[in-house]
Amino acid sequence: MQNQNTKTKNLKRKAENYGLKLKTLEFYTMVLCFSLLLFSFLPGCFVVEYLSPEEPPYKEQLSESYYRTKLKQSSSADVLAAIGRAPAAGWGETQLLSQSKSVIASSGQRKGHKIWLNMVAFDENELTARRKYFFLVDERPKVLFVEPRENLIFDCEMVLESDVLNEPYANDNAKRIAVLRRVLVNVRRDVDEVAGDNKTVGICGMLINQALETVLVRLDSSPVSALKLGESEGLQFSHISFDKGKIRMALEDDIVTVRMRLGSLVYKFEEQQQEQQGI
Repeated sequence: MQNQNTKTKNLKRKAENYGLKLKTLEFYTMVLCFSLLLFSFLPGCFVVEYLSPEEPPYKEQLSESYYRTKLKQSSSADVLAAIGRAPAAGWGETQLLSQSKSVIASSGQRKGHKIWLNMVAFDENELTARRKYFFLVDERPKVLFVEPRENLIFDCEMVLESDVLNEPYANDNAKRIAVLRRVLVNVRRDVDEVAGDNKTVGICGMLINQALETVLVRLDSSPVSALKLGESEGLQFSHISFDKGKIRMALEDDIVTVRMRLGSLVYKFEEQQQEQQGI
């Protein structure tokens, strides 16, 4: 009798599980049908644009000139040659090259939601690269049942001025904050050099400025958090447009390197730091 009761209970449990699986299957079938119905009313170009894989050139191709440029070594001719290697075919964008006496910038955009900037500033006496920047932002809107891919990338490397390095600071955190503030000052100055005749450079500069200002506000309210700037996982902060961001800053001799990721790239921040930097 006991064995019979056990068998009955097992059969009942299996039946309940089977019923639960059927309900789950019905739910996902309903979701799929609703999705297909929704997308059937959307323009074909919308579906293709926001659900299709990213088209070339990819981030690795656009950032190639950034990694090829070596501070204190690369000349303007070297930088122009590296920028010229960045492929533009297939994007349908307008790639603009802007120059001043000390800054070279290459920028482009795709259909209004994806823009990039490569920029290098030179030492006016030695005529070699002193600061370099790479910026890329993708602001694709969120789509139902599709993971948002909106993100922002900002990398820079620069030779710091002696005054910011030799200043007597109260502690290391105060020095980190001062260095990051000088990075922002230099970004603004270099953008201003070429933004007059290139609207895209101005937009990129505005977005970089907004992100760095957000980090500095966080550091001003909590100076001790500047310690995380030098750690591998970086300092996390909130951003008004991209929700979350992470930034890491490293100082070696007189060269500072800043790496910032916002939006969907935050969750792979540490993995991305292990990417091959040289090309």
